[in-house]
Amino acid sequence: MIIRAAQQTDLATIVAMLSDDKLAQVRESSGTPLPQSYYDAFDAIAHDDNQELIVAESDQGEIVGTLQLSFLQYLTYRGGLRAQIEAVRVRSDLRGKGVGEQMLRWAIERATQRGAHMVQLTTDKQRSDTQRFYERLGFVATHEGMKLHLGLSVLPPEPG
Repeated sequence: MIIRAAQQTDLATIVAMLSDDKLAQVRESSGTPLPQSYYDAFDAIAHDDNQELIVAESDQGEIVGTLQLSFLQYLTYRGGLRAQIEAVRVRSDLRGKGVGEQMLRWAIERATQRGAHMVQLTTDKQRSDTQRFYERLGFVATHEGMKLHLGLSVLPPEPG
């Protein structure tokens, strides 16, 4: 398997993998043509030195996995650099066959090369199998994550 930087020609396959998940079906749109917002996001990621969108490619040249690795500069940890892993997906017919592990090990090595002191990620609480997978690779649930989706329809009413 080859792990390489994603190219714009990979975008439809990446979005299809992101959409192939019961939690993501409501937020992704893998129809043809893809919404322009995916192309805009890809271009922004590709032009940001602190973002790496990668794909895992089989020996037959098929894309079988993807993840995004972001490098975040902090003042904490004496100005430390953290690596954030997001949007990890493996093609559904290949889950449990080592693709995800190879991608995560690649990401950890890449973070080490860049001088990151920590690799962090989040996973939905509903994904218990995924949580066990990350724990097997050495990740530890140390914090409780919180999110606020921005938009007028999700903000609570103002008091009084």
